Amino acid sequence: MSVKSLKLRARLPFADHTIEFNETISLSGITALFGPSGSGKSTLLRIIAGFENRGNLRLTYNDEIWSDTNAGIFCAPHKRPVGTVFQDDRLFSHLNVAGNLAFAEKRSPMVKNPITVDHVVKSLDLLTLLNKCPSTLSGGEKQRVALGRTLLTQPELLLLDEPLSALDIRRKAELLPFLEKIPREFGVPAIFVSHAIDEVARLADEVILLSPDGYVSTRGPIPEIFDTQEMHDFTGKFEAGSFLQATVTAQDTTFQITSLDFEGEVLRMPMVASLNIGDRIRLRIRARDVAVGTSRPEDISIRNAIAATISEIKTENRTAFAEIVFAVGSQSLRARITRQAVAELGLEVGQEAFALIKSVSFDRRVMISALG
Repeated sequence: MSVKSLKLRARLPFADHTIEFNETISLSGITALFGPSGSGKSTLLRIIAGFENRGNLRLTYNDEIWSDTNAGIFCAPHKRPVGTVFQDDRLFSHLNVAGNLAFAEKRSPMVKNPITVDHVVKSLDLLTLLNKCPSTLSGGEKQRVALGRTLLTQPELLLLDEPLSALDIRRKAELLPFLEKIPREFGVPAIFVSHAIDEVARLADEVILLSPDGYVSTRGPIPEIFDTQEMHDFTGKFEAGSFLQATVTAQDTTFQITSLDFEGEVLRMPMVASLNIGDRIRLRIRARDVAVGTSRPEDISIRNAIAATISEIKTENRTAFAEIVFAVGSQSLRARITRQAVAELGLEVGQEAFALIKSVSFDRRVMISALG
C-alpha cells in the first residue's frame, strides 16, 4: 500500500512575524513539528485540521485539495479524515468512559477494517476505567480515553497537539508508550506538535524544526536532525547528546537491570519490563551524562565503560567546556567535559578511550523507544 502524503504551502502574517511553510509530509509513523512557542506549530496543525483558513494557503491530501485560499476551495473539518487530540481532554463530563467511546463509535464513518472499541480498550488499557466518570480520572487516564475516542472516529491521520503538556513527569511517562505504538498498532500515522525535546526524541520518526520566526529551519530523521547545528542552537548545549540503537540481550529481575548490545559493547540500564530479548531500541544519551577515561576503570560504580575511538574534539574557547565525539562501530557518542580535562588527559583525535555512562543516567532523563 502506497504511503499517503500532505502537501502544505502556507504564508500567514502575524503581528511580529510571518509563518512560512512549504513542505510535503510523508504520512508514515510519527512526524514531529518541533520548535519554540510562537513558531507556528499549533497553527499548522489547525490548518491541517481545517480550523484555520486564512492567509495564503494550499493544502492537499494526496490528490485531494483540502484548502486553497486563492481558488476559494475549503473542505470543512468534519469532512476531513483527521482526528485531533488536544492539550485538554475535551471529554463529555455527563458520560462515563464507555459512553464517551460509544459516542465516537456511533458517529464514525463506515470504513473497511474499522478500529473497534475492543481494540481500543485493550491497546490503551481502558478496561478498568469504562464505568468511571471523567472527573475521577487522572490527567494521563483522561488523555488515554481522549486518544481512544479519537481513534474510534476512524481517522486516516492523527493530529497530536501537545497532548502531554498538562501532565506531570509521572503521568507523561505513563502516556508516552501508548502514543508511541499508535502507528503500528492501529495503522494511523500522526503529526505531533511539541516544544519538549524528550517527547520528540521518544515519539518521532522524523522532525521538522521550526524557527522562532516561523519558517522551517531543518528537517530529517531523528538521529540525524538532533545532531545538527540548528538543533543545538535551539536546545542549547545542556541538552545536546546522541541517539544510539541497541539490542536487548538480558533482563536481570534480581537487580532490575536491562542489558543491551551496543556495537559489541555492553550497556546496562534500569530495567524496562516491557522490553523483550532481541528488541531493538533507540536511546538518547545527553553528552553531559558521559565521562571520559583513557583506560578501562576498575573498582568504580559506573557500569558502562564503552571502548571507542575519539573522532572529533570540539573546544569552546570562550567557555570551560569541550565536546568529545566518539566513534563506536557505525555509531557515534558524545561527551561534554571541561577543556582542562582534555588537556590533562592528553586527549587527541584517533585515540582509543572509554566513554563512561552511569546506569542511573538512563532513568527518566534518557528517553527510550522501541524500534519496530
